[in-house]
Amino acid sequence: MPIAHPLPVMDDAYWMEQALEQARHARTLREVPVGAVVVADGRVIGTGHNAPVSTRDPTAHAEIGALRAAAQECGNYRLPGTVLYATVEPCTMCVGAIVHARVARVVFGAREPKAGASDLFADARYNHRVAVTGGVLAEECGALLSAFFRSRRGSV
Repeated sequence: MPIAHPLPVMDDAYWMEQALEQARHARTLREVPVGAVVVADGRVIGTGHNAPVSTRDPTAHAEIGALRAAAQECGNYRLPGTVLYATVEPCTMCVGAIVHARVARVVFGAREPKAGASDLFADARYNHRVAVTGGVLAEECGALLSAFFRSRRGSV
C-alpha cells in the first residue's frame, strides 16, 4: 500500500523531464542513460546522472549523485520534505541511500525488472517511510534505455 504523500504533488511530468535531461547527458558520456533530480520547495536542489564507468565508481548512480548534490546544497545529509525523481526504478543501494537521506517521496519512470527495488521502501524494518510513485513518463524513460542497449548490441 502506498504511503500518503505529505507534500502537494507538483507536476511530476515536468520534474521527470528534468531527470530525463540528466539521463540524456549520461548517454553522451556513453553511460547507461539514467538521470535523477532532487526537488525541494519547487526547485531543483540536486542533479545526477549515471557515471560508474567514467568515474570507475560502482556507487556513481544517478540517484546517489543527485542526493550528494542536494546534501551539499542544503548543508545537511538529511533531506526531509524533498522529492527525488529518477528515470528508472531505484536499485537496492539507491533505496538505502534515499531512506537514510529521509527523502519524503520518490517518483520514477521506467520499471527495472532485474534490479529495481522500489518494493523495499515498504519494508517495515526501515525507520523512515518514503512515498513512491512509479510509471511517470515510463515510455520515454524506457525508450531511452532501450535505444541505448540496442545501439550497444549493434556495435558489438
